[in-house]
Amino acid sequence: MSTLDLQNIQGDILVGIPKKTQTYFFFQIEGDPSLFRKALVDVVPLIKSSSQVQKDRDALKEHKRKGDKSLIPMAGAQIAFSNAGLVKMGITGVASPSKPATDPFITGQFKDAFTLGDAGTGTQDDFVPAWDPAFGNANIDGLIFVGGDCHDSVNKELHKIKLILGPSVKKVIEIVGDTRPGPDSGHEHFGFLDGISNPTLKEFNPNPLPGPDPIDATVVLTGQNTSSSPPPVFVNGSFLAFRYLFQLVPEFDQFLKENPINGDSELLGARIVGRWKSGAPIDLTPQKDDPALGKDSQKNNNFFYAGELTKGDQSRCPYSAHTRKTNPRADFTEHGLTDALEQHRIMRRGIQFGPEVTPEESQNHRTLHGRGLLFACYQSDITAGFQFVQQSWANNAGFLFSAVDNNLKPLKPGLDGIIGQDADQARGVVGTNPADPDGNLTIPRFVVPQGGEYFFSPSINALRDIIALGVNIG
Repeated sequence: MSTLDLQNIQGDILVGIPKKTQTYFFFQIEGDPSLFRKALVDVVPLIKSSSQVQKDRDALKEHKRKGDKSLIPMAGAQIAFSNAGLVKMGITGVASPSKPATDPFITGQFKDAFTLGDAGTGTQDDFVPAWDPAFGNANIDGLIFVGGDCHDSVNKELHKIKLILGPSVKKVIEIVGDTRPGPDSGHEHFGFLDGISNPTLKEFNPNPLPGPDPIDATVVLTGQNTSSSPPPVFVNGSFLAFRYLFQLVPEFDQFLKENPINGDSELLGARIVGRWKSGAPIDLTPQKDDPALGKDSQKNNNFFYAGELTKGDQSRCPYSAHTRKTNPRADFTEHGLTDALEQHRIMRRGIQFGPEVTPEESQNHRTLHGRGLLFACYQSDITAGFQFVQQSWANNAGFLFSAVDNNLKPLKPGLDGIIGQDADQARGVVGTNPADPDGNLTIPRFVVPQGGEYFFSPSINALRDIIALGVNIG
């Protein structure tokens, strides 16, 4: 049984809103913020808690157990605010004085884009990322997103919320995401099964699936250390990092075809990602895909890169592989760095967007239609969570070796071959070919960030009693 207040924590954080489609509505608060807060009183009952979302998932599981392949009409709404939005409403307990002025949540992701390695112009002080203009500096006060079984269910729920908020908000941008159709459902646009390795929480998952040890809830939820008397608005919330990531799929597919390993382009893709498209980890099946392993939840996350780092060996999984860069597992725990690894875990959510690759795009090896991932992740601290994983791991050509064991042979694995960002496009990696572990391969940038923002997802109580009613503001 969970020791957390599941009726008070927004449902996407711990459980994940069940969805075939999801719409993200980014908004500005218009006019007098008190009008927005007054309208929010009637929005809060529509925000699903973790206990409600768990019931939804249990209903879906029972529906599937009975063999019914139809979809249950279902929709779940969540809400989060940027620092700019909280400040506009007079909420200071989240950002200041608990966080320094340089904290990425306070400065915003537009200002953080240089640190994240996004493409753009200028130096760190005057950097302008090459983003969709909607995600300009301090341009977004809040985010409402609704996930559900179909567009009709989602649109009805979102329309209901918009009617309540009325002129107190102005749309900045609205983005629709959809899971991929048929057998590709659950796979991102490059074709790889996604969402396998989210962390489990000690206080929420008493019987976790085999794999990495559960982490403490303090890594994901804010205000859990009651001995420090955190501000009430801070308790049972979580920071949400959103990224608008475009994927150049035809170009990626062609790159794999042009650089096969022993004639096998699928093997190169698996070694860049760390998993085969089925979801099977190459640490367990390094030479060929194993679809049965990929779909087996008792096995597909039960691997640790055990022993490979101390051998200086990349024969099973390169150090630059996306899965290894973003969750090093035994690369840390074998060196007594379990706590250091745990504090950087994130709870990944999100959904794909855009159409399937067209025959014209496949033939010309060129992207003509925008598609990619609406990436979202939760953590109790953006600096230790998303920002650290992106900057210090994915974008760091020297990681893992520079961070773990200086006694190993000098080696720069290179950037994360999938999400690693570098403004000068220097994306050489080593280890993709197991027969030539020191051989360098330059991987073009196939994931292009086009926007993003940092948000705080308050508890249900904080939404109702503090933000909406103005109790204990500050």
